[in-house]
Amino acid sequence: MDRALEMLVFCTVVDKGSFIAAVEPLDMSKAAVSRHVGALESRLGVRLLHRTTRRLSLTEEGRVFYQQAREVLSLMDAAEGAAASGSEEPAGVLRVNAPLSFGIQHLAPLWATFMKAHPRIELDVMLNDRLVDLVEEGFDVAVRIARMDSSSLVGRQFARTRMRACASPDYLSRHPAVERPADLLAHKVIAYSHLASRNEWTFTGAEGDVTVPTVSSVRCNNGDTCRAIGLSGGGIIFQPSFLVHGDLRRGDLVEVCPAYRSFELGIYAVYPSRKHLAPKVRALINFLVAQFADTHWDD
Repeated sequence: MDRALEMLVFCTVVDKGSFIAAVEPLDMSKAAVSRHVGALESRLGVRLLHRTTRRLSLTEEGRVFYQQAREVLSLMDAAEGAAASGSEEPAGVLRVNAPLSFGIQHLAPLWATFMKAHPRIELDVMLNDRLVDLVEEGFDVAVRIARMDSSSLVGRQFARTRMRACASPDYLSRHPAVERPADLLAHKVIAYSHLASRNEWTFTGAEGDVTVPTVSSVRCNNGDTCRAIGLSGGGIIFQPSFLVHGDLRRGDLVEVCPAYRSFELGIYAVYPSRKHLAPKVRALINFLVAQFADTHWDD
C-alpha cells in the first residue's frame, strides 16, 4: 500500500476530526479511509488514534507521527509545486483572507517580496477575524490560526504559535501574584472575543491540564487592542506568541503562571480543495512555508 497515501489519509482524518468527514476531501469511501489508517497502524505496530463512538483523539505516538507526516507531505507538495511552476506561470487575481493582527504584523511586510517573485499575480487581500466561507465569498486562500485537530481545516500548516497569558510589570506590581491558573480567579482579565474556549483559559502543568473560568473587565474582538490595554497596565491578556513575543523579550510584558504552558495553535494556509490546485495558490502556499520556516516565536 502507498505509504504517502497512508500518511495523507491519516493526516486528513486528524484534520477533519473523523473518518466520515475525511471522505469528501479524500474522494474515497469510509471503508477505504479506515482501511488505510488501519494498514498504517499495523505497519508501524502502534495505535495512532483513540476511537470512541463520539470522537477521535491522537495517542502520544499519533501526535508525534502526525507532526512528522505533515512535514513530509509539505515537502512533497513543495517538490510538486516547484515542478509545476516550470510549466505554468502563476497569474491572475489571488484573493486572500487573513486575521487582522497576523495580517498586519507578519504578512504585510512580505507582500512586496511575493509580488516581485510573481509579477503576473494581482493580490486582493482582506483582513478580518471573522471565519469566512472560502467558496461562498470567493477566496482562493485563507490564513487560519487554530488547534491542529480542528475539523474545519483543509490545507498546509506553515507556522505555529502558543497562547501566552501575560501582563505589564506595572499591573503585576499592583495586584496579587499569578503563579498558578487558579490565581486568575482574583483578577479581571482582558478577554478576546474570538477565543474558541470563550472565557475559559487552559494550561498544562505538572498536574496535567487545568482550565479556569475567567471574568473580564474588557472584551474585544481584536488582539492588538487587547495587547495595547495589557501594555498600558490594564490587566492580564491571553494572546498568541506571534503577537506578544517582542513585548515578552523586552520585558514590557511578563508571562504569568510561569510553571505552566498554554495550548499551541497551528497557522494554516487553507484552500477549498486539494484537487487541481491553481499555480497562483500553490505559489502563495510555498512562499508562506519558505518565509516562516525559521520562525520561533516561543524561544
